[in-house]
Amino acid sequence: MDADALSDARRAEWERLEQLSRARLDGAGVDELIVRYRAASADLAELKTSVGESPQGAYLSTILVRARLRLTGASDNVLTQIARFFSQQLPAALYRLRWTTLAIALAFVAIAVGTAAWIASDPELVATLGPPDLLQQYADESFTGYYTENPAAVFAGMVWTNNAWIAAQCVLFGVTGLWPVYMIVQNGMGLGVAGAVMAVHDRVDVMVLYILPHGMLELTCIFVAAAAGLHVFWAWVAPGHRTRGEALAEEGRALATVAIGLIFALFLAGLVEGFVTGWALPWPVKIGIGAAALAVFLIYMLVVGGRAHRRGETGDLVEYEAGTPRLVAG
Repeated sequence: MDADALSDARRAEWERLEQLSRARLDGAGVDELIVRYRAASADLAELKTSVGESPQGAYLSTILVRARLRLTGASDNVLTQIARFFSQQLPAALYRLRWTTLAIALAFVAIAVGTAAWIASDPELVATLGPPDLLQQYADESFTGYYTENPAAVFAGMVWTNNAWIAAQCVLFGVTGLWPVYMIVQNGMGLGVAGAVMAVHDRVDVMVLYILPHGMLELTCIFVAAAAGLHVFWAWVAPGHRTRGEALAEEGRALATVAIGLIFALFLAGLVEGFVTGWALPWPVKIGIGAAALAVFLIYMLVVGGRAHRRGETGDLVEYEAGTPRLVAG
């Protein structure tokens, strides 16, 4: 086959394909683009089979690449994707979890306070926690010393990585439906036991002062992570019109963004715990810093997230990245 002859015979059709790949198209235009794309692909296959690499084939390949991108779309650049993640996907995913997060927070407080009140009211239960002198030392020294026994930077990094791992587990293992509940109950009871020891030794005020600066944001992040995990579980239990595989894929993609976002929020909480909680600052200043950190997170979650949610964002990937969903009638 003569490549020049084929190029001369098909050039008008190839140029029309190139024109369509650059123009704004209506339905008929899209249909024509598809038909001409298939025809040009057949021409390219014939060229490569007959003459191998050729200038005509390279020219046609360039036109087909542009047409293919017009049909399938192209991903955004990395900077655009990062901006979209923090301005739309992440806040929208957080916003969807607001009521579940509130319910988990209330349950956590109930577990912690209930555990503390139950143990503190019974001397025999208190005695099972350890020798009296050891409990006294914990209330007087060990509890507060925990925040200053390591250099601030080391301590901040330690609590950040630990809490980020806990949050990631809640999201990733949330499909079980048990792991987030276990983590919340375990941490609530642990805080309650510490509270009981401090209450018996009249040190509840010290405990509250040392937990509030970093704990407001830190605990909120853990509640959000548990909420995300339970949402993934519920997508498996009640997928609606989707298959369970589709529901898990959609919710998993959307709520995995939460695990990533919480890494940054917990980093801020770690900085507060490492550089503020143990410092010799007035307590109103420490609590004010912690409250400001929580306020930033809540504004991002509720205000920015609410706006993104109203624009139709769910936290999931865009269609080009996630793949075209299966259409369902009804």
